[in-house]
Amino acid sequence: MSADDFQNPLTAKIVAFLREIGLELIACPIDEQAKTLMPGVSVRKGVIVVDESKLKYPGDLLHEAGHLAIVPSGRRNRLGWNVGQKAHEEMMAIAWSYAALVHLGLEPSVVFHPEGYKGHSQSLIENFTAGRYLAVPTLQWIGLTYEKENAGIAPYPHMIKWLAD
Repeated sequence: MSADDFQNPLTAKIVAFLREIGLELIACPIDEQAKTLMPGVSVRKGVIVVDESKLKYPGDLLHEAGHLAIVPSGRRNRLGWNVGQKAHEEMMAIAWSYAALVHLGLEPSVVFHPEGYKGHSQSLIENFTAGRYLAVPTLQWIGLTYEKENAGIAPYPHMIKWLAD
C-alpha cells in the first residue's frame, strides 16, 4: 500500500515522509481488543500499524515514529505497542515529532492535539513555538541534530538525520 492509498491527505503526507526516512508502516485493521496507546495506531516489531478507519489524529503517527526513530535499529525492530515507557525516550519522541512537523510545514496542533499529552498540549505548543525546546541535548547526543549551529549546519528543529541508525 502506498501513501496515496490513504484517504486523508494529511495521513498520506505523514506516511510518505515516514517511509521516505526509512520507517516501515502498514495499513491494517486493528482489532478492538488489541492494545494501543492511541486510536488507530500500534507498533508491532518496529512496524507502525495504521488503521485509518480508527485513526483519530494523524499527528499521532509522528509521535509513534519518534519513538522508533530515536532507538538503534536492532532495538527498534523489537518494539511493540507500548513504546516509550522510559521518560527520557518520551521527551525525545516529543522533540523528534515537533522537528518532523516543522519539516513538513504542519501546525503544532497536528501532533499536540487537545486529547494528547495528558492535557499539556497547549503548553507544549507554547514552549516549542517560543523556542523553549526539550530533549534537544539528548537528540544531539545520539547524532540526530545540533543544539546550536555547528559547522554551518542549522540547529534544532533542523535534523541532521531522522533515524538513530
